[in-house]
Amino acid sequence: MTNYLLFVALPYAALAVFLIGSIYRYLNKGFTVSSLSSQFLEGRKLFIASQPFHWGLFFLFFGHLIAFLFPRAVIAWNGQPVRLLILEISSFAFGLAAFLGLTLLIIRRLTTRRVQIVTSKMDIVVFLVLLTQIISGLLVAYHNRWGSSWFAAFLSPYLRSLFVFDPQIDAIASVNSLALRVHVISAFSLIGLIPFTRFIHFLVYPVDYLWRSYQQVIWNWPRKHIRTSRAHSEGHKSQNN
Repeated sequence: MTNYLLFVALPYAALAVFLIGSIYRYLNKGFTVSSLSSQFLEGRKLFIASQPFHWGLFFLFFGHLIAFLFPRAVIAWNGQPVRLLILEISSFAFGLAAFLGLTLLIIRRLTTRRVQIVTSKMDIVVFLVLLTQIISGLLVAYHNRWGSSWFAAFLSPYLRSLFVFDPQIDAIASVNSLALRVHVISAFSLIGLIPFTRFIHFLVYPVDYLWRSYQQVIWNWPRKHIRTSRAHSEGHKSQNN
């Protein structure tokens, strides 16, 4: 019963909450769909931390996605030891990068007063779940070697069975690795949290910027006057009532 709750009920509940919650929030609270960036409050530490975090997560996400969508191709790629080592080492390196970035982001939240003020309880929850997800993934990669192969041969069929509404949990229920079980559970928990957090902003990523015409900004104010002015703000006074 415990395995059924963790590996069947939890995934379906998380996916349902993600789908329904995301649609509801976008339609009814569209202005809250934002990353709520704190870059204006502190930028240097954010840049240093966000780069390894985002790049690490980016490659790890698409690596898992490829193993899920094309498991046979991954297994065929790993047929050569050199290619297997390249894939395993690079994946572990991206995991370490994501862990380093997340650690720096947490330190920034805890040590920067202005950022602390805008930090919500849900931000703390997300950080804890993400930290659990990344640490458990690194432990799995270290203690259960050649994860790319057994993910494609072991976890992909389980995940596919969920999407075809014929859950097969015998294999994953027999796993004795606590880190692997925590990794799977925290992944679905994170999916269920997305509609309630700033993570939802990736669903409305501005991909139209790729084909949108460029914007030309022209400075019409005399720069010399602005440099010597003692006014609190420049430009014409607003005529809005």
